[in-house]
Amino acid sequence: MKSLPSTSLSCVSLLAAGTLFAASCALAQTSLSTVGLDDAAPKPPVAVHSLDLSAIDKTADPCTDFYQYACGNWVKDNPVPADQTRWARSFSMLQERNRYLLWQELDAASKDPKTALQKKYGDYYAACMNTSLVDSKGLAPLTPAFEKIAALSDTKKISMLMGQLLEAGSPAPLFRFSVGQDEKDSSKQIAETFQGGISLPDRDYYLSDTKRFETIRAAYVEHLTKMFTLAGDSPDKAATEAAAVMKIETALAKGSTSRTELRDPLNRYHIKPLKELEDLSPGFDWPVYLRAIRIGHFDTLNVATPDFFKAMNAEIETEPLDAWKAYFRWHTIHSSATELPKAFFDENFAFFGKTLAGQKEPTPRWKQCTAATDQALGEAVGQDWVKQNFPPAAKASMDQLVAALEKSLADDIKTLSWMSDDTKKQAEEKLSMFRNKIGYPEKWRDYSALKIDRNDLIGNTYRASIFRRNYDLSKLGKPVDEKEWSMTPPTVNAYYSSSMNDINFPAGILQPPFFDFTIDPAVNFGGIGVVIGHEMTHGFDDQGSKYDGHGNLREWQTADDRKAFVERTDCEVAEYNSFDASPAHDDLPAQKLNGKLTLGENTADNGGLRIAYLALLDTLAKQGKTINDKIDDYTAGQRFFLGFAQVWCQNQTDQVARQLAITDPHSPGRWRTNGSVQNFEEFGKAFGCKKGQPMYPEHACRVW
Repeated sequence: MKSLPSTSLSCVSLLAAGTLFAASCALAQTSLSTVGLDDAAPKPPVAVHSLDLSAIDKTADPCTDFYQYACGNWVKDNPVPADQTRWARSFSMLQERNRYLLWQELDAASKDPKTALQKKYGDYYAACMNTSLVDSKGLAPLTPAFEKIAALSDTKKISMLMGQLLEAGSPAPLFRFSVGQDEKDSSKQIAETFQGGISLPDRDYYLSDTKRFETIRAAYVEHLTKMFTLAGDSPDKAATEAAAVMKIETALAKGSTSRTELRDPLNRYHIKPLKELEDLSPGFDWPVYLRAIRIGHFDTLNVATPDFFKAMNAEIETEPLDAWKAYFRWHTIHSSATELPKAFFDENFAFFGKTLAGQKEPTPRWKQCTAATDQALGEAVGQDWVKQNFPPAAKASMDQLVAALEKSLADDIKTLSWMSDDTKKQAEEKLSMFRNKIGYPEKWRDYSALKIDRNDLIGNTYRASIFRRNYDLSKLGKPVDEKEWSMTPPTVNAYYSSSMNDINFPAGILQPPFFDFTIDPAVNFGGIGVVIGHEMTHGFDDQGSKYDGHGNLREWQTADDRKAFVERTDCEVAEYNSFDASPAHDDLPAQKLNGKLTLGENTADNGGLRIAYLALLDTLAKQGKTINDKIDDYTAGQRFFLGFAQVWCQNQTDQVARQLAITDPHSPGRWRTNGSVQNFEEFGKAFGCKKGQPMYPEHACRVW
């Protein structure tokens, strides 16, 4: 269980979940959609081509708005499906394909398993799909947790309750405790604790005084009241409990550090003796809690967000016992809402699906159960999935692409006018130490200790939680496993880890339209080539550049070079701050992007595009071809940029657009496209733009 959302992990994903860890990424890929109880029969997904000429809107001027030119027809013809909140030509459609293929595997295993591993993940999937059993059990699976909460006799014993809940696999949401690499000594695995405890997507949802957030907060309190009522409380008691939960969560939000501030690794790195954490929160009995979770001995830990624990302590010491019981009851219900009877599911979807995300219909049950099984048993499921969907030839081709991009980045570093020779040597050394992980782990995780019962959905969820936590906490003091993965093989994503200094490409994204080793190199480099370059550039973005080749948080740029670096990243911040995530409409003002929150991803997009283009030039030269050779009336350069842009064709609900502008470190597809090409002079040349046009400005931002 990687519960500390360290932003040293960065990803390319369009679907980054609303936590810093997911956004940075493990995308611990949480969907913004919500599962449905009534299933339609799964249908094979539509194939997605690496370059779709019919998507192009030729009424648009590529030099004015390249995203509209490359994606306009696709955007017009592909509205967001009713069971989705975002719909993207590449990410969503490939995710649908992978999920369908995974469903076929799980469905077969649930009916006729051939191996012990297939029986395990087949039973997990079957338990999730058995909605009649879910309805018949009602709230009974939550009774043990409710009894522990009801027995809480003093707020000084909240630590004991937290430990009891975690020991049983129930959620203990107040904060996050895990084991991770020491940011300044990546060879060590240390204890770390991090803020948590809220249910809405971000602290701003509790603290902003705008009309929009006031309306959301009122709807949230109403939702809390309805859920407590469904759980058997009287309307008056439910309203009192809802108010108590809102009060505690608001206080925790006030004590939390903002996402933007957490982008600086030093703002989340505070090594302290355990005694100092106890002094920050004397109302919480840490020794009792640590004994309950059975973690090994340690003297110091990273208290990532000290102010949060002060705020938590103040609430423990001032809020009445009944308020805390309501808080823990709420999180017990909320964490299992999609695994409870239909009335709970419907109310959960009404708020978190419709109100917050603008989703019209619940996602079919088979999709969510497929995703849930992948999350719980990802490397068990992945072993069989890659056998069918990731042939050795694909891996060999990917190895060649990565090598080509590494050469291009090395060449790019040599040409940087703003960087001194001493810093260039440091950058080249870091690049030479990159670890490349492609497709799937060399060693699969052992799930033999995890018990699965095809008649116990919530029990399976709880036992999987215990399994993940024990796996995580057992790392304390042990050598770092450099071959471990943070994503499952079918995942449509990729990531860079600063502490590992590695780039990771699951087999799930190494499929068309991102990757197809049978097509012309221009489109391939515009797709997977830019993805590779994006992840490599993360090693040198505003966060990654603060880590050395060993994965240690250490300044390796000279003071003058760091100043020049910041000047260039400030250019990107100002540029992306000017972009609208959602335009003004009705009584809502325009929602601007947060250039600081999205800085790392924007830098990676810009750098990835440039070095992928350089790698394409090298590849074409070796093949005796040029960037001006044409296919379907488009030059190789134009096909490269079209391939890149069509990765980001998307539609999304306005609610999600506004939510992600606050929570997601990735810019929307339009600005990932236009923001990158307007900063790369080769785009303007490829499309014959005139200097000064929007996509070929007089002054552009460049870091790498």
